[in-house]
Amino acid sequence: MAGSARLTTHVLDTTHGKPAAGMRLDLLMVHGDHTHHIWSGHTNADGRVDQPLLEGDRFHLGSYELIFHVGQYFERIGVNLENPFLDTVPVRFTMSEAAHYHVPLLVSPYGYSTYRGS
Repeated sequence: MAGSARLTTHVLDTTHGKPAAGMRLDLLMVHGDHTHHIWSGHTNADGRVDQPLLEGDRFHLGSYELIFHVGQYFERIGVNLENPFLDTVPVRFTMSEAAHYHVPLLVSPYGYSTYRGS
């Protein structure tokens, strides 16, 4: 896919009012009832990934799942939860046109929200 077609993400820790630096992410492509792993990495100090998750020849239309490892993140930064509520947050979405898809995550230890950003 040519042009500006790409996939990006951004994670904000709403409990502390700051970017979620160092959160592990996994990107999977979904094929019917199975998936295959495409990428793993961590957010930078700004809660973003340094490069688009998909762009250029790596960008393909279809269904994907971004898995945010929020439980590990909150444990690593010292949020001690006796009974953790969230472990991983999977966000499944479909890219149906060659465009910029931005999938932000706003997260706390007890809830999250996401949307198609710009």
